[in-house]
Amino acid sequence: MKINVKKIKFFLKLHWIKFIILILLTVIIVILFVLMNKGFESWKQIGPYYKQSQLAMIPIQLFLQIVMALIFGVVYTFMWYWLFMKQGYRTFTTVKKKAVAGEEVNVRWSDVIGMEEAKREALEIVRLITDRAHLKRIGGQILRGLLMLGPPGCGKTYLAKAIATECGLPFISMSGSEFVEMFVGVGAGRIRSLFKQARQLAEFEGGCIVFIDEIDAVGAQRSQERGFGGQTEFNTTVNQLLVEMDGIKEKESNVVVIAATNMPEQFLDPALLRPGRFDRKIYVDLPNLKDREKIFAYYLNKVKYDRNDVKIDRLAKLATEASPADIANIVRESALIAVRNGKEYITMKEITEAMDRIELGLRRAIEMTEEQLKKVAYHEAGHAIIAYLLHPQVDVLKATIIPRKTFYGAIVPRPREDEPIKDKNFYLGSIKVSLGSYIAERIKFNTTSSGVQQDFLTASWAAYNMVWRWGMGPSGIIGNFADLEDMYGQFRWGLKSVISERTKERLDNDVQQIIQECLKEVEELLKKESRLLDRFAQQLIAKKELNYEEIEAIFKEFNLTRPSPQS
Repeated sequence: MKINVKKIKFFLKLHWIKFIILILLTVIIVILFVLMNKGFESWKQIGPYYKQSQLAMIPIQLFLQIVMALIFGVVYTFMWYWLFMKQGYRTFTTVKKKAVAGEEVNVRWSDVIGMEEAKREALEIVRLITDRAHLKRIGGQILRGLLMLGPPGCGKTYLAKAIATECGLPFISMSGSEFVEMFVGVGAGRIRSLFKQARQLAEFEGGCIVFIDEIDAVGAQRSQERGFGGQTEFNTTVNQLLVEMDGIKEKESNVVVIAATNMPEQFLDPALLRPGRFDRKIYVDLPNLKDREKIFAYYLNKVKYDRNDVKIDRLAKLATEASPADIANIVRESALIAVRNGKEYITMKEITEAMDRIELGLRRAIEMTEEQLKKVAYHEAGHAIIAYLLHPQVDVLKATIIPRKTFYGAIVPRPREDEPIKDKNFYLGSIKVSLGSYIAERIKFNTTSSGVQQDFLTASWAAYNMVWRWGMGPSGIIGNFADLEDMYGQFRWGLKSVISERTKERLDNDVQQIIQECLKEVEELLKKESRLLDRFAQQLIAKKELNYEEIEAIFKEFNLTRPSPQS
């Protein structure tokens, strides 16, 4: 049997105080036994003399008093330390996270779907972590940190687990909010406790991966104390994290910190982002069309589905801008619907219903009068017609007047292609679609309803950003005035704005001009196509819900075709 000297040394390093206490107690017991034995021997030999008897008992009594004093002192000191130090202060500061062995994380590289570019970057990091010998031979330094940024549900946590599995190293997972406390110094203590545990595991196992999810909760930019100690606590926590990641240490260990956040990179403290702390950054974005096909295929292969009915390429097009988590949820929900309907496998019907349930919500049993149905139908018909004829970059997959969530009707638009960067025409089209309901109500009923509240908000938001942020206003004023105003208000309280009132007035006029021009174009079209508006609304009232093919059929009745996306 081969003795592992390294493990024995590591064990002794962790428990040396316990061994010393055990040895001391053993020595005391042995001395006690020897002295008591001598005392008894003397007692046998003294005879009847009182003086000799008393003298013989003195060593035993003296020894017993000393031993009792030592034992009481040790126990008292130990209890005091345990109750007031460990159970008091350390209850708040000690991290009680159990490390998971890399092989027990059980997320394989093949399980990470739909992020090929991020996987390539991560694979290089795996090699750097595992092949330290090669790295040291060429004089390289150990990788300290990896930061993953991107929208929620895109697989950042999943990728971190896959890295731990591939490396075969212990994996400690924590959330940034677990370091935040109301008492000053507690967050910093938890950081120290976490990294102490990680360094011990790294020494024992050859490395350790620490994963901090939602690091923006603990790694946001530091600022000046504004009272009550809250900012001081936050700043000390960030400072301790900075020191642990790249501070002066007795010995370097193979501890790699992987962090994830949904916030922009600029939200985090600059000192945390510099090389030597987070050396690498991986941007995990929403999957494109091909990636969505792979993700759908991956999750559908885990369930029973009708391969003749379910077309994965069509699903990928329907799920534009969906994250991997959204796609997994669609498949899970469709399986539940199939079971509820008594089916043995999933069909396209169940998947479509799952998409509607997730996006639109459950159907509500609300009885509406004929007049109310008519108003909702014309409202949604106005949206759908304008989207079809004036917004060529989107498809209307569905129009419904079935009440769901807090609304009584809706259309389901989808971008026809993946467009990470949207231009002026896209936002103008979105404004027109939002205003379609308002104009349709006004044309048909000569009045409008409160149902246009959210539509006006959507239109105003797009027009505001076009003018105040993106330089798309008709007057030609260029600048990111919205963010400039926010930054000024954040750092210079109570002072006069950097944007003049005259400029603000021109910007506001530009916003209103964009909305009024879109309003005019929408009104002209819906008045011209009033027969189409009536027909669409009648079909909605009759069927309650129209799918993509039924919507296309209505427009073909009037010999209307969609303009191309480039127009």
